[in-house]
Amino acid sequence: MIEKLNVIQAMMAILGASAVAVTAMEGVLIGRKAGRGSYDWRAFWTTVRINLWRTVVEAIPMGVVLGASLPFGAWMYEHRLWTVPMDTWWGWVAMFFCTEFFYYWMHRAGHRIRWYWASHQVHHSGNQYNLSAAFRQSITGKVTGGFVFFAPQCLLGFSPDAVLISYGLNLVYQFWIHTDMVSKLGWMEGVFNTPSAHRVHHAANVEYLDCNYGGTIMLFDRLFGTYVEEKDGVPIRYGLVKSQTSYNALWVLLAEWVAIGRDLLKVRNPLHALGYLFGPPGWAPHGKGLTTEGLREKMTQLTGEAAGAPPEWLLEGKDEPPAAAVGAAAGPTSPRADALSRA
Repeated sequence: MIEKLNVIQAMMAILGASAVAVTAMEGVLIGRKAGRGSYDWRAFWTTVRINLWRTVVEAIPMGVVLGASLPFGAWMYEHRLWTVPMDTWWGWVAMFFCTEFFYYWMHRAGHRIRWYWASHQVHHSGNQYNLSAAFRQSITGKVTGGFVFFAPQCLLGFSPDAVLISYGLNLVYQFWIHTDMVSKLGWMEGVFNTPSAHRVHHAANVEYLDCNYGGTIMLFDRLFGTYVEEKDGVPIRYGLVKSQTSYNALWVLLAEWVAIGRDLLKVRNPLHALGYLFGPPGWAPHGKGLTTEGLREKMTQLTGEAAGAPPEWLLEGKDEPPAAAVGAAAGPTSPRADALSRA
């Protein structure tokens, strides 16, 4: 299996190199269309350096990097309930829906459990939405055990090799949807994971947080109530809720782990430690944190609706904006902007 993994890694490396070239071409096109300076080339090169760090980590023997995931999947396959024949058409159809189902729950956990979010936040750290965002991937994702979500798939009769290939193809599909240059695609919206659906997923607007987790289709988002359609005329602010402004690749990769470490150092109650590790991002004891639900509540108090990107002063834990911000807001403003400036 390790040998097959090396083949898969080589295939992904070739595809990755080709995709980087396409991504650079997109940057040139955006620059020509929207004007010089409209494409953040510093962020592009940060993404390149992130992938150099990933190459270093991938050099670690797979058994170390994947931890318990592969052995657990192999054990599940040995004790499988039945065997799905992969030389039949229905075997591949079953594989597709099975992979999509487990991917949905892995991705949802990546947003709702801080342990997994610490890795996944790297993918959301870019402040522009373009093809380079597809390459912003963590160096700790495998260590945190995300692949364990696919182990039950082996219990259902799919070999670990087939599961890895299916998962890889799922990720390859998602490359093209990381773009702001493709508008809504008619009947495909709500059925497939489209650029529009994934723009919503990458938004920092509170009404768009924690939704559209599907890899290739929106079936399980619809079944589990997490599908949200992109609203016409609503500006999207991309990136993390609290924007990542650093261009240091290693810091982007480890920022949330550092934040977790800082939170754990001030813990006096073991249950609080569990909350910081496995609660939702933004959790803090006694309801003092800003989870997705908390942010929506705050924005409703400020603007009358759970919508828009939270202001910086709110994310910093302040009860009201700095006086300078209030002064700058003087003059004609929209009701929402006025509420945000005055608190």
